[in-house]
Amino acid sequence: MTTATTADLPSQPAAESTTTLAPLKGGALVMLTVATALATFMEVLDTTIANVAVPTISGTMGVSAREGTSIISSYSLAAAIAVPLTGWLARRIGEVRLLTFSVILFTLFSVLCGLATDFNTLVFFRLMQGLVSGPMVPLGQAIMMNNYPPEKRGVAMAFWAMTVVIAPVMGPVLGGYITENYSWPWIFYINIPIGIFCVVALRSLLKGRESAISSKAPIDVVGLVLLVIGVGSLQYMLEHGNDWGWFESSTVVRLAIAAVVGLTFLAIWEWYDKHPVVDLKLVKVRNFTVGTILQTVGFTIFFGNVVVIPLWLQTVMGYDAFHSGLATAPVALFAIFFSPVIGMNMHRVDLRWLIFIGFGLFAYGAWHSSLLTPDSTITDVMLGRFLFGLGIPFFFIPLSSLMMQGMEGDDLVNAAGLSNFLRTLGGAMGTAIFVTLWSRRTSFHHARLTEELHPGNPMYDQLMANAKASGSSLEASYQMLEGLVSQQAATKGTLDVLYLSAGLFIIMMFCVFIAKPVKGAVAQAGH
Repeated sequence: MTTATTADLPSQPAAESTTTLAPLKGGALVMLTVATALATFMEVLDTTIANVAVPTISGTMGVSAREGTSIISSYSLAAAIAVPLTGWLARRIGEVRLLTFSVILFTLFSVLCGLATDFNTLVFFRLMQGLVSGPMVPLGQAIMMNNYPPEKRGVAMAFWAMTVVIAPVMGPVLGGYITENYSWPWIFYINIPIGIFCVVALRSLLKGRESAISSKAPIDVVGLVLLVIGVGSLQYMLEHGNDWGWFESSTVVRLAIAAVVGLTFLAIWEWYDKHPVVDLKLVKVRNFTVGTILQTVGFTIFFGNVVVIPLWLQTVMGYDAFHSGLATAPVALFAIFFSPVIGMNMHRVDLRWLIFIGFGLFAYGAWHSSLLTPDSTITDVMLGRFLFGLGIPFFFIPLSSLMMQGMEGDDLVNAAGLSNFLRTLGGAMGTAIFVTLWSRRTSFHHARLTEELHPGNPMYDQLMANAKASGSSLEASYQMLEGLVSQQAATKGTLDVLYLSAGLFIIMMFCVFIAKPVKGAVAQAGH
């Protein structure tokens, strides 16, 4: 078995190293786990909880539904920029202090979002909410790892990963329920008790456990500007590209150029800068690089499925937003109960085999979901999503541990920030790519089916005969036929997405073995 040593990792200035403290134990460790998991859950939940409320909010504030999507894009855009800054900010402010401030400000801006009386104000507060949320997920991961005993860090990763995966699935369900039964501001107000609890718990449990602060490190202004330009352009393009027709739009072309130029120069600048805002030298660590690539691609496919299936349910099956979210929620059910089991036992096996199994289960779940038809019941949909979710604990938890093997202190925070940024980017890419693919494959199948339906075709003749026998007019018959064609085309487009997902997951099963073998507990010990 091969493990990383401190020699494998990018060196850090001595002033930036952290003091090693004894891990927390007993009730304090449990409370820290709950607090950091809830902080992570709250931040990730807000990426999707507002999605189903957009029509309601838009109608209330007198803007179009398309304008209303700014509620979502402003948050995700700001968060995408802020996440990679986590390591740099933590070195200047301190990990515990930064996480505490982030939770306080996130809760405050959540309240202000709920109190907003006009649309522009709401978008501004959502932007600020996303901006301060950036450090919450990677710091939650890093602080849990740094305060858990080495032999129990697999369990820490299990609880952290479980919240990251479950939260975006639960967002539409919770958002739909609150919007339908209460009022939309409550999708923001529910953060208040969670935020207060997290702040109190973090301040009491982590007192005296602050990381070292490198106050003399200069601000990398060039890197920061390039980060904003590159990541901001890419995120905005992914958010709106499908609505604008992708590269048929001059705006998308300009955003793509800005993203490529910004990110290219960012990579070059950060590689040579002495105090980078994003530590790209982490790519020298083989398992971090391989694991991050697999996590990003895997999350792209996973999130693409999480978005496309509800679209199919709402456009073809007639589900409303709440019930489509409810039908797909079982994707997280297995992870809730089985993630701790994986976390407690993954030190017994090579992590690569667990990830191999995870990708295999995703492939099987995607294939099983491809058996769905427009006649499928909500139970059939829920079963398919449950089977797809079997892969979650085998994928995300061991893969996160494999990426972080041997890392401590600043390296751990930097790695958590970079990997979480790429995971978030993977989710945005999954939404953009798979929705576009689904839309275009639906149009393709619609054209093919329309070509086949003409007088003389037995199916066409039978459908028109049945419509005539039922007393329908010719116009009504054509409308009925168009409805059937649209339904079948959207279903075939969904199946194409599922087939592609299954194939990609099968390929990724074997890419896992590019990484070095490592067992879970050793991976986190840093020895």
